Amino acid sequence: MPKEARPRPKLEGVASAERVLTVLTAFQRGDDALELTELARRTELVKSTIMRLCISLEKFGLIERLDDGRYRLGVEAARIGSVYQQSFALEERVVPVLERLAAESMETASFYIRRGNQRLCLFRADSPYPLRMNVRPGDMRPMDQSAIAQVLATFGDRVDPAATPELPLYTSGITDPHVASMAMPIFGAGRRLIGALALSGPSSRLGIERAGLLAPRLRDAAERLSAELGAQM
Repeated sequence: MPKEARPRPKLEGVASAERVLTVLTAFQRGDDALELTELARRTELVKSTIMRLCISLEKFGLIERLDDGRYRLGVEAARIGSVYQQSFALEERVVPVLERLAAESMETASFYIRRGNQRLCLFRADSPYPLRMNVRPGDMRPMDQSAIAQVLATFGDRVDPAATPELPLYTSGITDPHVASMAMPIFGAGRRLIGALALSGPSSRLGIERAGLLAPRLRDAAERLSAELGAQM
């Protein structure tokens, strides 16, 4: 018989550790380096306390003190962030989204990542129609001008928000003359591109008009998935 889970004991946190974490989490997206005065304002701690806490944070590479006295996050903070991203069970997050999209749109939903000059189908959920795409998870496709490849190429590099194309992207007849697709970028923390969420189907069924009807559904699914993966939208 399986063992019953023991109730977790009710424990108190450590005040000094909480103060350290208060300083560390005071940094927000878009911050470069912060003055001591700004850290005091955000944390509601006195400056002398912040300075002592930052000495400990500097020892572990979590914070750097610049020559002008300002503080910024250190390289160890970036390393922990990357470990956090890798620890996600991507399949558990993505596959339910694909299954919902396929059921609601009646088209094939897929998730692609870039591998050099090719794109890899990582996950997919089939359309219920017998006439559908025959790409399987693990299949590679070229980085051509299809909507999926364009999303991976465009958002793989940092892009100027003002130059961002209208989403989702839609193309027809690029990789296959009989296939249309529409795609959205999926981001993680720091707006790092993780992959492309796509709907694909026969051009005769997934024409430009129907793609327009499905666009809000795909856009909403992509934004929610990105938020789950750590992106700040």
